[in-house]
Amino acid sequence: MHQATQWRFAGLLLTMLAGLCLLDPLAAQTAAWPAKPLRIVVPYPPGGSSDIIARLISQPLSEALKQPVLIDNRAGANGNIGADIVAKASPDGYTVLLCDVGALAISPSVYTKLPFDPSKDLQGVTMLAYSPHMLVVNAAVPANNLQELVALSKKTELNFAVTAMGSAPHLAGVAVALATGARWNYIPYKGGIQAVADTMAGQTQIVMNGMLATLPHVQSGKLKVIGISKGTRMPLAAQMPTLAEQGMPGFESGTWQGVVAPAGTPAAVLQRLNLELIKVIRSPEIRSRLTAQGAEVVTMTPAEQNQMFARERSRWAQVVKQADVHLD
Repeated sequence: MHQATQWRFAGLLLTMLAGLCLLDPLAAQTAAWPAKPLRIVVPYPPGGSSDIIARLISQPLSEALKQPVLIDNRAGANGNIGADIVAKASPDGYTVLLCDVGALAISPSVYTKLPFDPSKDLQGVTMLAYSPHMLVVNAAVPANNLQELVALSKKTELNFAVTAMGSAPHLAGVAVALATGARWNYIPYKGGIQAVADTMAGQTQIVMNGMLATLPHVQSGKLKVIGISKGTRMPLAAQMPTLAEQGMPGFESGTWQGVVAPAGTPAAVLQRLNLELIKVIRSPEIRSRLTAQGAEVVTMTPAEQNQMFARERSRWAQVVKQADVHLD
């Protein structure tokens, strides 16, 4: 091919590409992504499991994408306020949600009037970490295992601090009560930090919360472990019994931190986000920091996360129905 012909061919190709971009502006935006800062909405107050992970990954993710990554805490309604913001955001990859995906799966069963449909308005990107729940009590509570706590609940009024009504820790507490016959009063809070703080102070006696945000208070002696909601003991806490071995065989619950995006986000953007997030969360430094605090790094493809979300939604719908928990 002569040089002049080559130049004409190259020019024609560029013209065709430019025409395609004009016809499909979304394709042009995708090709240039990311061209501006990324916003990670955390639908809970600062200091909780999702917030801890968001702040751990923000700087390395920013370096990988070569754009600022901003953390936006939008707490309220068990995470549904922040989730609604992302569900209604432009599906361009610049606004994503980092939350407890398990709690998000519970919302359709618990709330009768959700302003969005998690299964239709949000799309999986990847799971990041799993942290089992810890059932803990104030250090002064005279119970050292589940059997003793259940017996105490039938003799003394106990208050169970609920990180948010209809949340995964709330329903896990309900599941424990249903399985064991325990009796306690559920006291609602707007987040795990205040629920844990009041239990440490003795204003409430029991709380169930993600291990990532709770273990430091157990290690300090301010809270006492009754059981971990995992099938087998964790190497990090081998001396701490599971609820499964205390009369609840097979019982597991926990916080599944993951990232989701608005439905309709281009597949190429989802794939890039998935790739970079997995690289960051699997990095030796972040993995070791999470492991030391009781969280396991768990990653998935967008399709696998969508499937996991569907399973969690079905699982917790049965608990909600059995416990007759409904909120508006």
